[in-house]
Amino acid sequence: MSSLEERSTPLAWPESYGEEARERVGFFTDTSVCIGCKACEVACKEWNLIPQRELRWTGESYDNTSALGSEAWRHVAFVEQRAPLRLDGDGPERVDGALRWLMSSDVCKHCTHAACLDVCPTGALFRTELGTVVVQEDVCNGCGYCVPACPFGVIDRRELPAADRPGPFAGKPDGRVWKCTLCYDRTKGGHEPACAKACPTDSIQFGPLDELRGRAERRLEKLRSEGWNGARLYGEDGQDGVGGFGAFFLLLDEPEVYGLPPDPVVPTRRLPELYAAAAVAAAALVAGVAGALLGGRR
Repeated sequence: MSSLEERSTPLAWPESYGEEARERVGFFTDTSVCIGCKACEVACKEWNLIPQRELRWTGESYDNTSALGSEAWRHVAFVEQRAPLRLDGDGPERVDGALRWLMSSDVCKHCTHAACLDVCPTGALFRTELGTVVVQEDVCNGCGYCVPACPFGVIDRRELPAADRPGPFAGKPDGRVWKCTLCYDRTKGGHEPACAKACPTDSIQFGPLDELRGRAERRLEKLRSEGWNGARLYGEDGQDGVGGFGAFFLLLDEPEVYGLPPDPVVPTRRLPELYAAAAVAAAALVAGVAGALLGGRR
C-alpha cells in the first residue's frame, strides 16, 4: 500500500495553513429522511448565483437535473424501486412488490485525496483552511484537466455565455469549471452552507467531519436495528480509494442505484510510481544511446 493510500487526511493539510488551519468540516447526507423537496438545489442556486440550464423531461421520476454539473452543484436523485422499505414487521412497508422511493441529494465529495487538485496547472483548485476543495473562477483557465480526473464526474465546464467576463471573453461561452464550494464564503465566517440551512428534515447535516462520522455510525446502527432494507454508509471510510469523503452518505441501497461509483479511486494515486518508472526508463535509454555511440567510435 502506498503512503498516499495510508493517509486519511488531505496531503499538505493542515500543515500548509499553520495556525490558520481549522477543524475539517463537511457534509453527512442521511438519505433515509430525504423527502425530495429540492430546497437544497434552490438554496444552492440562489446563494451562489448559479444560472439555470435548460430544464427538460428526463423520464427519471421527478428528477429534472439528472446529474451534477456546472449549473447544478446539488442534484436530488429520485429512484423508484419494487422493494420493501423494511425487512421485518407486518405493515405495508414489508409487502412484497411494494414501491419504495429512494431520494438523495448528491454533491461534490471534497475528497481527502482530490485528483482535481493534483492535475490543475494554475492553482485554481485549492484546499481551504477548513479542508474543503474550492475552485477560484478568476484563476481557472478552462483547460478541463480536472473534468476527467474526478472519479465522480462532479466537475463540469460551463458553456453558457458569460457577460460578466472582461474584454474579448464577454458574451462567449464561459469554458471555466464550476462545482460546489461547500459555501466557503459562509463556512469561513462560521455559518452553515445554504443547502444544509434550507433542508427541512436535516437530511443534509453540516459540521466537523469527525463528529459527523460518529453521528452517522449511530444513525446506521439505529436503522439496522429497526430492520431498514439496505442501510449502509458510503464514503466514510478513510482507507478507501480517495481517502474518505468530505461529504459522505447514508444510503438505502448499493451506490450504483444512486448513480454513484461503488469503489471510487483517485486516478493520480500512482503518479509518483509512474514518474519514477519513466525516469528509470529514460536513464536506461540515455545509457544505452551513450554506450552505442562510444562503442561505435572504437
